[in-house]
Amino acid sequence: MCGIAGFCNPKRDFTEEKGKWNHILEEMNRIQKRRGPDDQGTYLDKSCGLAHVRLEIIDLVTGHQPMIRKNASGTYAITYNGEIYNMPELKKELIKEGAVFETASDTEVILNGFMLHGKEYMKKLNGIFAIALWDSSQNQLSLIRDRLGIKPLFYTWAEKTLVFSSEIKGLFGFPGVTPQLDRDGLCEVFALGPAKSYGKGVFKDVREILPGHCLTFGPGGVSEHAYWNLESRPHTDSFDETVEKTAWLVEDAVKKQMLSDIPISTFLSGGVDSSLVTSICAAELKKQGKVLNTFSFDFKDNNKYFRSNAFQPSQDRPWAEKMVEYAGTNHRFLECDNMAQVDCLFKAVDARDLPCMADVESSMLYFCSQVVEHNKVTLTGECADEIFGGYPWFHKKEAFEGDNFPWSMSMEPRKVLLSDDFAESLGMEEYAHAAYEKTIRETPVLPGENPEEKRRREISYLNLRWFMVTLLDRMDRTSMYSGLEARVPLADHRIVEYIFNVPWSMKCPDGIVKGLLRHAGEGHLPKEILWRKKSPYPKTYDPAYENLLGDRLKEVLADPNAPIRPILDTRKVHAFLESPSDYGRPFYGQLMAGPQMLAYMLQVNYWLEKYKIRIL
Repeated sequence: MCGIAGFCNPKRDFTEEKGKWNHILEEMNRIQKRRGPDDQGTYLDKSCGLAHVRLEIIDLVTGHQPMIRKNASGTYAITYNGEIYNMPELKKELIKEGAVFETASDTEVILNGFMLHGKEYMKKLNGIFAIALWDSSQNQLSLIRDRLGIKPLFYTWAEKTLVFSSEIKGLFGFPGVTPQLDRDGLCEVFALGPAKSYGKGVFKDVREILPGHCLTFGPGGVSEHAYWNLESRPHTDSFDETVEKTAWLVEDAVKKQMLSDIPISTFLSGGVDSSLVTSICAAELKKQGKVLNTFSFDFKDNNKYFRSNAFQPSQDRPWAEKMVEYAGTNHRFLECDNMAQVDCLFKAVDARDLPCMADVESSMLYFCSQVVEHNKVTLTGECADEIFGGYPWFHKKEAFEGDNFPWSMSMEPRKVLLSDDFAESLGMEEYAHAAYEKTIRETPVLPGENPEEKRRREISYLNLRWFMVTLLDRMDRTSMYSGLEARVPLADHRIVEYIFNVPWSMKCPDGIVKGLLRHAGEGHLPKEILWRKKSPYPKTYDPAYENLLGDRLKEVLADPNAPIRPILDTRKVHAFLESPSDYGRPFYGQLMAGPQMLAYMLQVNYWLEKYKIRIL
């Protein structure tokens, strides 16, 4: 895992001022250094500059980037962030085709594949990746992103020069690129946040390479195309065949993602998703005489304050203990206290470059910082709910009948602290509805599908394009900020392609949430864990945390120079703080209600101030 950055302009010669442009590349590296604390490098050609910071996972000795290779046609260079899990098979194929390898890295597999087959080779990659490929023979740069958008890649334009970076902040290391926010950007933050529209970078003129897309820039101009799209197809397998294929896909994805030259670990909550990943990993390592490290997360003294509810019916620890005993892992229970959670709110903004999932994100960043003290690679159970239909909105009548994002159906909880004039000026409802409708129109339709299945397909597609990507962004930024590589085997594109077309009666047999995944996990898990009722990522129920947030926000409002003051209504804030605990309905997902709204506003204020954002 790494951070990449660079720039390209086919009509400029950057080598005329080597010192200046090498310094800019080094600055872009410095800005993203947390993504790659182990190594760094730069490469400057006539029309292109590439930068790279590295977290060493595979080929620790010779995997330095940017990687440069030459043939009779010209010079090829790559800077790349990610992992290619089918690298061993691809390497064997390329050697048969005459490719010569000087390293053991997956980077060289991509580069050799590109040199032999061009951009079409990207279709062969199974993995997570953001790639910049320079072809001097064509004077052309290609930016390529993995199918599901697991690895980030942002870009902008500065005087006809294409500037790109793994993180938004890296763009600001290029001369003339400054953080600005227009009305659309404000709507992204207040009407959609912590989600954001795919393809957009919230800041004015900042874009992202879409998942499954390749952007090419050369003398003929710029072009972009999709090398992969999710498609709707008839599902012809029986239920037993579907279970068998799902089981094989999950097991194969987990085993592939164990590829590493250093020890791996897993996150283990005791739920079916993380337990299944853990069980497969532990069994594979046991064959090698090794013991898997596992980690679970909770909040200090949460046993005193936990309140069972429909979303979180039980605490995780007893279930994690059962799974540890079953799989024989070396386990650590990690806890986060109130002060760590609040302090990390601002580190989470630094990691994402945007206001994010409040304490749902800050706590994950804290936990990642603890895990990396023991392991630099971990596998998680993320994304199963989005793919297999685990969330309440896959089932609830109001989600079926609604015409907005099912995890954020009402705009009212979002306006509860905002100045009326500010909220009205944005047109938040219209902006959110337009974003929702755009995705509905893009949903791949299966002709002849009944209305109920069609709607389930729409909700599934919304989850894949929006909710899952938000969680993947959370995992990428919090882990990479901590120097930890987090992998998500259940988001293997083969699983997504297959399960997207499985009818609901098979995904949820007999009304059992994620029943298909549970049946596929038989033989890997104890029955009580296999059929445990879903419980999401934990949150603190300590009232002291809410009080701490309230006090911090009061301090912000007392500062006449606080950038968020014109946005908030002070009277509304004070009334809000005096309201009952939890302060009403969630404004995003299941976990982000009143306390998280306070935390989100603290993040917005910090973001506006730290990034010196100019509001247009």
